[in-house]
Amino acid sequence: MKNSGIKISLFLIYFVFAALLNSVGILVERAQEVYGIAKPDAAILEPFKDISIAIMAFVVGSFLPRLGFKKGMLISLAVVFFGCIGMFFGNSFLAVKLLFLCVGLSFAVVKVAVYALIGYITDGKKEHSSLMNLIETVFMIGIIFMYVIFPLFYDDNDPNAWLNGYLLMAGLIAVAFFIIMFSKFDVEPEKSNGVKDDFSKMFALFKKPLIWIFAAFAFLYVMTEQGIMTWLPTFNKDTLKLSPKLGSQMAVLLMVSIALGRFIAGILSKKIKWIYISAISAVLAIVLVLLVLPLAENIEAKEIKSITDLPVVSYLFPLIGLFLAPLYPLINSTVLSSVDKGIHSSLAGILTFFSAVGGTAGSLLIGNLFDSLGGDKVFYLSIIPFGLMFIIFFVINKMTSNSDSEAIAK
Repeated sequence: MKNSGIKISLFLIYFVFAALLNSVGILVERAQEVYGIAKPDAAILEPFKDISIAIMAFVVGSFLPRLGFKKGMLISLAVVFFGCIGMFFGNSFLAVKLLFLCVGLSFAVVKVAVYALIGYITDGKKEHSSLMNLIETVFMIGIIFMYVIFPLFYDDNDPNAWLNGYLLMAGLIAVAFFIIMFSKFDVEPEKSNGVKDDFSKMFALFKKPLIWIFAAFAFLYVMTEQGIMTWLPTFNKDTLKLSPKLGSQMAVLLMVSIALGRFIAGILSKKIKWIYISAISAVLAIVLVLLVLPLAENIEAKEIKSITDLPVVSYLFPLIGLFLAPLYPLINSTVLSSVDKGIHSSLAGILTFFSAVGGTAGSLLIGNLFDSLGGDKVFYLSIIPFGLMFIIFFVINKMTSNSDSEAIAK
């Protein structure tokens, strides 16, 4: 298989970072349960992760090719390895914040590297879209792994047992480090004229209308996804009256539905134009919110002995992941494959920046409104970004439909 070493490396590192990056939902719940942190204070974990991603993405997006994609990925893995060890021994809310700072800084480098490398190792829009969907599916599998495996370490008799999950993560990170270190990267990015020139070219992209529309989409999508993903375990515990362990385990249904949705989208995108898949998905997501969330009202606590005892909304609402799933990889691939490969790293930096800011906005918004609006009402807010994204899809389609060169030149 062409570029198989690079592809395996991308799958592996995205799996590891997906597990760590999106454990914020679990840690928000753990911060409340173990460290006695209030919801608005626990919501600060998202900014610790996302603001560090945003800052690093802007810094590294323009000159990562000069550093080297492989070297950047190895440094990132080393940083999060020590972050996990620090979490195990630190066992405090401060240690949690430092962990997400490490994860955020490192993931910015990894995401820019992965998105840029996809452009170098694929030929044509269809192959680009297919690999993008596959990598994003692996990303969701990493999240599923975290939500399934991590709660297995919970022990009612040992309040610190859950920290052993970070020793497991440190071990996986070490494996990923050595596999990537010995993988061969035959990628030759275009030579630049220096860091100053790299930055000027990156900022010049903001003169293009397509880039602003793309940035708006990234912000809205991740705001919606992270707002739901981060607070779903808390929603399950506080609103649906499930135990902390069961609440985290049931939240994995969202990740499973996103992974399944991306796998299906990867198949459908070979036969159906992305705009139709995206527009229909946004409409169906809005319909699901309106039909399912009313079922979350006035849930009473009761003993859960079997799946039939679970509130219906606990396994219906996470199905919104099926409709969230196609949007991010399809739009990202459409825009990235419409521009020159030489600016993929810079464009990935911009995408990562606005995605991170959107993630912070979504988590803080839901965290601060969760109690005032009520857990059964707060997720209705997702209808607004879904509606805006629906409009954005048609704008991007118009901008990219003429020709690859015209799309970025306008």
